[in-house]
Amino acid sequence: MSRRILSLWFPRLSAERVLRARRDVLPLPFAVVGDRGGAQVLISLNPLAEAAGLRLDQPLSDATAMCPALLTRAESPAEDAAFLTALRRWAGKFSPWVAEEPPAALLVDLTGCAHLFGGEAALLAQVEEDCAGLMLTVRAGIADTAGGAWALARFAGQVAGPVRNGDAVDQEARATRARAVKRRGWERGGTAPGLPGVTLPQGVIAAPGRLREVLAPLPLAALRLEPAEVESLARLGLRRVQDIAVLPRAALARRFGAPVLRRLDQALGLEPEPISPARAPLHFAVRMTLPEPIGLRSDIEAGIDRLLPVLCGRLRARGHGARRLRLQAFRADGGVAVAEVTLAQASDAPDRIRPLLALKLDGLEAGFGIDCLRLMAVETEPVHAVQHRGPVDAAAAASARQGGDTGLVDLIGRLGTRLGTDQVTRLHPAESHLPDRASQILAAAWSAPHDGPWPGPPGPRPLVLFHPEPVTAPEDPTPPARFGWRRQEMQTRVAVGPERILPEWWFDHADWRSGPRDYWRVEAQQGQRLWLFYAHGGAISGGWFCHGRFV
Repeated sequence: MSRRILSLWFPRLSAERVLRARRDVLPLPFAVVGDRGGAQVLISLNPLAEAAGLRLDQPLSDATAMCPALLTRAESPAEDAAFLTALRRWAGKFSPWVAEEPPAALLVDLTGCAHLFGGEAALLAQVEEDCAGLMLTVRAGIADTAGGAWALARFAGQVAGPVRNGDAVDQEARATRARAVKRRGWERGGTAPGLPGVTLPQGVIAAPGRLREVLAPLPLAALRLEPAEVESLARLGLRRVQDIAVLPRAALARRFGAPVLRRLDQALGLEPEPISPARAPLHFAVRMTLPEPIGLRSDIEAGIDRLLPVLCGRLRARGHGARRLRLQAFRADGGVAVAEVTLAQASDAPDRIRPLLALKLDGLEAGFGIDCLRLMAVETEPVHAVQHRGPVDAAAAASARQGGDTGLVDLIGRLGTRLGTDQVTRLHPAESHLPDRASQILAAAWSAPHDGPWPGPPGPRPLVLFHPEPVTAPEDPTPPARFGWRRQEMQTRVAVGPERILPEWWFDHADWRSGPRDYWRVEAQQGQRLWLFYAHGGAISGGWFCHGRFV
């Protein structure tokens, strides 16, 4: 059985996604605008915008000048990707082997599946009917290879235009143009009749074993070559697939590089190109439909007590633990009350999750009663890091480790539920000898505590560390006998040091452009114990500064 690949290309995906949300037909030109190289350009158009003469990658200012009635919307790559994922699930009705080709295409392996729909032609008809119902424009191609199907979906019916070598009228001298014989448009570099500029075929099928002759008249861009590669080939008069398919392979690779030869081999089936379908994401959710609406806190807690063990059992079976959970209470009036909790450590233990959910129950609005409860693990993590074990054994070992000392983890989870996960932080040592960069602040819920003793500095450090403040003293590296700081005149009683700290050469900070520093622990007659340093000067002038205070 020969391999058969279906390529589905949605040329107006971004624009039609926005228009689908309106649930009506927009009788005006519409375009989606994106930022490309600092300029606002059109990245997706509806048919009315194309009929108005607008084109892709056209600057927005030019487009609005040509079509003042143009309506626009900013692009949303995340929403486009989510919509393409939804289309991938729809395409699963034709084959279980479906892969995404961002930003607007799908690849479907139809091997052994087309007969279930009455053949490939009937399958394409079903695809076009479904897309019409979804208000989507689709271009489809079926071939023996993924590259061939890709080419047919985008370039079927097109022919390569002439090389811009002076034959076009717009390249001729002004005097020559006046005497030029009237020629047909496609002979001057324009569009050939029945090809780009008019409606392209929506579905094209290349018969098994006939791929080479079907691809032969298509332009070189159908091989998925880079624009620079297509341009370099066109300079030599190579415009169609058949022009390079007959060339010696060694000379072609030597002159234009291996990628050109590789794309040609993939399209013709000489080099295998596997299709990697997207893996179904892990989904952990349980729900309970109630015979009568409930509204008491005790009833909701009873429902959670029934849902949690089932959810945790499913997590444990896959070796995962929940990091973020969402409780949805579906009300009788159609509304949904939502409560979310975040754990400081992935867990599959109901006793550790239940107290966090209890903290959020007071915020649930029951309304006229709750008909259904749904508990979902929004974010999960493996609860083990040992790869040679099976998921069940590793999860059991991880659960045993978690059962030891979970007091700190549970405390972080409770504080995060009340204050916000990002508001609970911890200090962690940093790989820097600079005093103000010796530690870093991390979110406690998303970081592990430092394992082992805290790395000590080479000398004592003050308890209070602040931004260096200027000190009035003579320009001398020797500790001053008298100095002024914060409008106070002080006398030095004891000075211990120096401790020289050099700035890191790979780290550029305005505070360390004054060069090396000599730190001194100074005790004044008035009782203050300060951490002073003398900056020897570098990109900026140095002098005496106060960096901290010992308590």
